[in-house]
Amino acid sequence: MTVTPSIWLIGGTSESRELAQILALNHLPCTISVTTESARSLYPSAPLLQVWVGQLEGDRLQDFLSSHQIIAILDASHPYATTISHLAMKAARKYNLPYLRYERQSINSSHFPQEKAIKNDKILSLPSFEALIEGDYLAGERVLLTTGYRTLHLFQPGQERYHLYARILPAVTSLEAALAAGFTPDRLIGIRPPISLELERALWQHWQITLVVSKASGTPGGELIKRQLATELGVKLILIDRPALAYPHQTDDLSAAIAFCRTQLCDRLGDTSLPQN
Repeated sequence: MTVTPSIWLIGGTSESRELAQILALNHLPCTISVTTESARSLYPSAPLLQVWVGQLEGDRLQDFLSSHQIIAILDASHPYATTISHLAMKAARKYNLPYLRYERQSINSSHFPQEKAIKNDKILSLPSFEALIEGDYLAGERVLLTTGYRTLHLFQPGQERYHLYARILPAVTSLEAALAAGFTPDRLIGIRPPISLELERALWQHWQITLVVSKASGTPGGELIKRQLATELGVKLILIDRPALAYPHQTDDLSAAIAFCRTQLCDRLGDTSLPQN
């Protein structure tokens, strides 16, 4: 059986779904990797689009690259999913594969001038979760964590000291991690993003939240909504900075990412082998 050379699109974000849709419309062969079966349904069904589910560790990565005839890597993973990005960059170097990081723009005060206009000092950026915990910023607060289930274990030692709530994905893995970290069911809510401003506001007010901890994940991650509500409600907002990775090539331009895929496929297959729109 002949396998068509393919782009490896690292999924897990709304941007990766958008990229997948455009690649499908352009009939560009693509294999999307995601870590959970539930994520499969988030991507379009198309003849040249495949969704691979699992963890790419050890020999599985080499098998994946070979079996799917990967010729280039488009990394659209979550900004905080550093493990898969490190793995992809290492594979790009080892197997001489072109690599492009596609990442959502970060947000600063210029995106949200209301903060500056009212001299809002309740929105704080910290370099890491360690800095958050070591700085004891949570004392005396009713804290909502919207940082994902993988970080919840960091807060387990503080369950006796702090009043902690968490918003997680409605998945068994997320719930198990939250319960293992000491969260009781009445302090958990399972919702899949995106979260509307109205729903976010209602949740904060229902739990009488005074401090929200989130990742600086940009507009697709709901950061603008959290900034707006923090300003509106006078709630403290702590944003954990994105990890700093030395990507060899990076863009936030959707058209540039698609052009990268087309160029790599054209170089391998030739222009006549790819449908033109």
